Amino acid sequence: MAIAIARAKSRIEGEVERVYRLLREWLITAQIPPGEFLSEAVLAHKCKTSRTPVREACSRLAQDKWLLLIPRKGYLVKPITVREIVELYEYRKLLECFSAEKVAQTATHEQVAQLKGIVAVESSSLPDLDAILVANEAFHLRLAEMAGNQRVIDQLRLTLGYVRRLDTLCTQTVPGWIGHREIIRAIEAHKYGEARKAMATHIELSLDKMIRLFSS
Repeated sequence: MAIAIARAKSRIEGEVERVYRLLREWLITAQIPPGEFLSEAVLAHKCKTSRTPVREACSRLAQDKWLLLIPRKGYLVKPITVREIVELYEYRKLLECFSAEKVAQTATHEQVAQLKGIVAVESSSLPDLDAILVANEAFHLRLAEMAGNQRVIDQLRLTLGYVRRLDTLCTQTVPGWIGHREIIRAIEAHKYGEARKAMATHIELSLDKMIRLFSS
C-alpha cells in the first residue's frame, strides 16, 4: 500500500511539473499574452490533464509573479508596466554585472569558446529571431553558472524568463536584437572592469528599447 501511494504521489508531482513547465513556456513565448484571463477548466483541456495539476502549477506561477489569483474565478496573466520593466532590468544589472566581472577574472579559453558558440546564431546570414532569443537566455544563464554563485543563478533563471517574454513581445513589433560581442571581448581579454561596463551597457540598451515600446 505504501509503495502504491508513493508511486501515485510521484505521478502527481511529475504531472504538476510538466504542466508548470508547459504553462511557463507559453507565458514566456507570449502564446498566453499579458492581461489574459485563464480558467482551470480551459487550461486543463489545453494541457490534456485534470484541474488538480493545473491548480498546483498555477499556484507556483503565481508565486513566481507570472499570474494573479482571482478567487473562485481563475487567474490573470500579470499585465506589463513600465515600472516593473525598470525594476526588472535594475535587478538584472546587479546580478549580471557581478557575473560578467567575476567570469572575466578567471575565464578559460574553453569557457570563452562556449560563450561564443552559444551566441553564434547572431552572426548567421539568415538569423532566426526565435533561436536568437533562446541563445540570449542561454548565454546570460551560462555566464552566471560560470561565475559559480548559486543564489545568483537561481534568481537569474527566474529573471531571464521575464526578460525572454519581453524580448519576444518586442521583436514581434520591432525586429532586431542587442548582441554580446563587447561582453565576450572583455571577458576574453580578462578586463573585468570593461566586462562589467559592457554588461551594464547591454542591459541599459535593452531597457531603453523596452521602455520605448511599452510606454508608447
